[in-house]
Amino acid sequence: MTDPADWFLTKSDRGNPRTTLDDQHPGDQAWSEGNLVVPLIHGATYFQDLHEHLEATRPGDLVFFTDWQGDADQRLTDDEDSKVVDVLGRADERGVDVRGLVWRSHRAVTAAENRRLSKALQKRGAEVLVDMRIRMGGSHHQKFVVIRYQGEPERDVAYVGGIDLCYSRRDTRAHGGAKQAVDNMSKVYGDTPPWHDIMARISGPAVHDVETVFRERWEDPTRLTRNPVLFAKDKWLGMDMDPDPLPDQWPPPPAPDGGTHAVQLLRTYPNLRYGRDYPFARGGERSVARGYTKAVEQARRLVYVEDQYLWGHHVADVFTRSLRANPDLRVLAVVPIYPDLPGLSGVPEDLGRRRAMLELTGAAADRVAVFGLENDAGTPIYVHAKVCMVDDTWATIGSDNFNRRSWTHDSELTAAVVDTEDAYARRLRLTLAAEHLGRDEDALDNGEMDDCLDPHDMYDVFERTAARLDEWYAGGRVGPRPPGRLRRLSPPEMNPLTRALALPAYLVVHDPDGRPGPLKKKDEF
Repeated sequence: MTDPADWFLTKSDRGNPRTTLDDQHPGDQAWSEGNLVVPLIHGATYFQDLHEHLEATRPGDLVFFTDWQGDADQRLTDDEDSKVVDVLGRADERGVDVRGLVWRSHRAVTAAENRRLSKALQKRGAEVLVDMRIRMGGSHHQKFVVIRYQGEPERDVAYVGGIDLCYSRRDTRAHGGAKQAVDNMSKVYGDTPPWHDIMARISGPAVHDVETVFRERWEDPTRLTRNPVLFAKDKWLGMDMDPDPLPDQWPPPPAPDGGTHAVQLLRTYPNLRYGRDYPFARGGERSVARGYTKAVEQARRLVYVEDQYLWGHHVADVFTRSLRANPDLRVLAVVPIYPDLPGLSGVPEDLGRRRAMLELTGAAADRVAVFGLENDAGTPIYVHAKVCMVDDTWATIGSDNFNRRSWTHDSELTAAVVDTEDAYARRLRLTLAAEHLGRDEDALDNGEMDDCLDPHDMYDVFERTAARLDEWYAGGRVGPRPPGRLRRLSPPEMNPLTRALALPAYLVVHDPDGRPGPLKKKDEF
């Protein structure tokens, strides 16, 4: 049986600030126990589950959500009436208190879509605000939903992870791409990019913790944007700029049947500077960075990562220290094959990955493997998941990526889970592995994954599977395509001039540092 205190941050080592979350747990404990966490792999799985829980709401219930990007007409199912605006609008019209915080966005297209979602729901009676209370150049990157059923707390749920309520996300295990296309990605992914992503559905006391995160942001007295031009524009457009008071918070839900999961919420908030501060995060919060650091330092057998980015030396340092200290440790990562941004815009992303991969392989070239994914038709799959498992004990699903921006500069929320019965992280690892190896959905239950039960064996199986597919391509694709979706990746090749030209954009725009000055000087989180 695993003791969560061995893996989680305590209040004393969480670092500043002390948060409202700390007041909700006894002693030095900074997590809740007795939860049930269900990974919802793929957007179609998550949207279907979310749709069912939203449609089950009744007068007096609460729905709180945050989003980085939202499309009002994104469908949660195949049905025409399952559009985000309709499902949330109907809920509010039947007496559900629907509140949302959507990032305003710097990009014109995303900003317009997010404003459209906000205004459309505003017309239906819901209160959804566009929130620009960020550090310059940053974003509100949190993606979560809280649903609380009045008088029936045993039904309460919270969703935490990386899936936005927008186009491209509703893909399936087959990864043929979502039906609602996007036009702002690299064309190597096609018109309907195959999309790999994960959310976690939480039942139990941790729902209260996720709700507290929403309440802290909602009740921040700072106006929604301090930029006078943006403020005036939103006023002119008729946006709601004044959050209404929230109802009093209900007590935490009870532990559900089978609730053996301890859940710790890890967050990032930047140091805002210029006399500004989050009232709930003085000087910013970096428990995401601290939480990963503590867990990876304890890794002895395998750190398994699925991530959109995996950039830079700040993040790589966490892994390389453990690789050098533990000669039995393997690091296995699944990332996108290509950047999502088209053309030259993606070069700084390649630079970030190159820096991380060179440092990792420099520490232990024979114990680090990085893979991309493609579907059975050979189209690259965009890996947007933000997942990590350490020694089948500590596991995360969240909004943060493995880069300095997510660890210091944007707002992020991740659910870290330790199962006191020791099954959750291992099952999640093997479920994801079965998909990438091209095995059946029930492979874990029918014994087909026995060759991956040992973490080192899985590392070797991934390498062999990718090698067979790479050899098939190198041989001219003669004969049947080997099973599996894994492609072995190397650090991107970049000449010195390209690296030098890309470095400023990488450091300032793509992977900025949101820490206070004293922490930057000490290079600590």
